[in-house]
Amino acid sequence: MAGQIPPQFIDDLLIRVDITDVIDARVPLKKAGKNLQACCPFHNEKTPSFTVSSEKQFYHCFGCGAHGTAIGFLMEYDQMSFPEAIHELADSVGMIVPTSQSFTPNPAKQNLYELLDKVSQFYIQQLQTHPKRNEFKSYLKQRGLSSAIIEHFGIGMAPEGWDYVLKKFGGSKQAIDQLNEAGLLSSNDKGSTYDRFRNRVMFPIRDRRGRVIGFGGRVLDDSTPKYLNSPETPVFHKGHELYGLYQARKANRKLERLIIVEGYMDVIALAEKGISNAVATLGTATTPEHLRQLQRSAPEVIFCFDGDRAGREAAWRAAENALPLLGGNHQLKFMFLPEGEDPDTLVKQEGADAFNKLVTDAMNFSDFFFESLEKRVDIDSMDGRARLIEIARPYLRHIPTGVYRDMFEQRLVERAQTSTAVLHKHLETPPKAEKIINKMTGVSTGMSPIRMAITILLQHPELHKAVGDFDKIANLSRPGIAILIELLETLRQQPHLNTAALLERAREAEHADHLIKLAIQTLTLSAKELEHELVGAVEQLQQEAQKSRHEVLMAKGLSQLTQEEREEIQRLEIRMR
Repeated sequence: MAGQIPPQFIDDLLIRVDITDVIDARVPLKKAGKNLQACCPFHNEKTPSFTVSSEKQFYHCFGCGAHGTAIGFLMEYDQMSFPEAIHELADSVGMIVPTSQSFTPNPAKQNLYELLDKVSQFYIQQLQTHPKRNEFKSYLKQRGLSSAIIEHFGIGMAPEGWDYVLKKFGGSKQAIDQLNEAGLLSSNDKGSTYDRFRNRVMFPIRDRRGRVIGFGGRVLDDSTPKYLNSPETPVFHKGHELYGLYQARKANRKLERLIIVEGYMDVIALAEKGISNAVATLGTATTPEHLRQLQRSAPEVIFCFDGDRAGREAAWRAAENALPLLGGNHQLKFMFLPEGEDPDTLVKQEGADAFNKLVTDAMNFSDFFFESLEKRVDIDSMDGRARLIEIARPYLRHIPTGVYRDMFEQRLVERAQTSTAVLHKHLETPPKAEKIINKMTGVSTGMSPIRMAITILLQHPELHKAVGDFDKIANLSRPGIAILIELLETLRQQPHLNTAALLERAREAEHADHLIKLAIQTLTLSAKELEHELVGAVEQLQQEAQKSRHEVLMAKGLSQLTQEEREEIQRLEIRMR
């Protein structure tokens, strides 16, 4: 998507925009040394760890790891697409995004949002005016829903006919195509087109910004399917969205915890009883994307499952997906309802206090994890304890390194009645992501010349002017050398770029996150000292490249060298003296 807008325009935009103004308008910032800080808007915290650098023009949270430029902030905080963020920033500084067709964002998504909102209003209107509205209202009343909660969630009804939406909104071929794209129509084998949702209670599904992106429909009787969701569309992806998250954020000024339940009616029934912090996955298992959204919204996430075998299996799948996200300033827990109950029935029969008691007593992730594994082995025997370690091994490698993983391993040591040394001897190597920076720079500790040069250029792009010839280092086959060369060439061609522009250019690159880590690394030297370090690092690499080239030529044997290669050896030996 970034390629649809000229990189030069994005560079100029990030020079004109001040990220502190963009963020401060949404999250009040306070001065903290040379930077600004606030409590992170992407996860709940009491002590500020969200830092905004006016000098480098990017933000970073040391708690949850969120980071990016002004563009990335709008995409994450305001849930904008890349083109939307560009247009928003351009408008704020009086710039005009290039208007040629290839650079203009496709308005199709915006049109879908508008259409889906109109259809949602139509369904709401039908619940008030349709001849059979009382049948639907009676059903909702029977389910214990008040008019206030019906209005809060925008619940409506799809009439029984085959073409209410088609007739209302499909006045042209283009309109029909758009209805199809929005997932509002279906077709049969004979080619007939009709409304997807018919004779159903309608639940609009909203994204974090409150835009209608799809629908869920529930029949009044026992016919199947009981629930019908919108299909995947350009604006609706089941694995990314959570029903009720928008309403939960709206109802709670500060979310301390979120409860994941199974369905729409569970979320709504809990809200009816004053429990306004429940969300539901949309007929899918909890995905890593769901978890990331939840962790950015509240410090504590509780999975609520039925207590039967199916519920336990679903809980384990959620636990597996959560492994890479463990640790940090958030907590995952599991609660299981009495068999045969769901949140809807339980909260109606027992009340909000009883449900909240189950929430309070929810199991910690580690307790659930080890309880689940120990059910597979005989923990009282040596053989069973050895088997426990073997079963746990593939899971542990997905947990990020840090305090939580260390404590998790210690728990396994205690349960298996072994030692940390024995455990580590048989564990997998740490997650690959932890080693990418070292692989990129070729070292495990300290600052290699490549890492030093990349770090300085990212944090002080203006120092590239002090670097002389660097063409020879392209011959080196060291990790990270291509990134360094690309940075130097980019700054030579575009000497005005700042840190944010450099990071934005690498947005879709494999090493993008690792450049961020270097960009936030503390450099205590003065600008003059850093300039000296940068020049020295590049010169060291140049010398290494010359030496490498000399060795390659000499390995050929003098008799095999061309006249040009003999002269090149002489030049290299002069430089290497």
